[in-house]
Amino acid sequence: MSAAAAIILLSAVGGILLVVAGFLLFGRRHSPDEKERARRIFLSTRGRLIEAEITEVQGELVGYSYQVGGVTYHVVQDLAAFRHLMPRDPTLLLGPALIRYSQANPANSILLSEEWSGIRMARPDSIKQ
Repeated sequence: MSAAAAIILLSAVGGILLVVAGFLLFGRRHSPDEKERARRIFLSTRGRLIEAEITEVQGELVGYSYQVGGVTYHVVQDLAAFRHLMPRDPTLLLGPALIRYSQANPANSILLSEEWSGIRMARPDSIKQ
């Protein structure tokens, strides 16, 4: 093999390695919706279960609070992806619920995911007017 052919071959192999390294390093970027869905699925399967209180509902945003290790967390989850599961009267959501949270980061929690729900809806006649 001549020196020129060896240089061309090494250049081609080097170029291929650069392309593969770039793909492995940067890969496919996930959209924010995909990242949020993955977070919810992770917590629904691996998160620790605990009691919570749904304190407010504003449109598709549901606010709830819970306590872990003496610290009270106040969290809001956007339930836009689950609009079809929500009742017409959002006050039915208020009250006790279950949430799943990450033991590594207790502020990371969910009330509802594709695979799990901690919402206990109140009966319409039990809501105080």
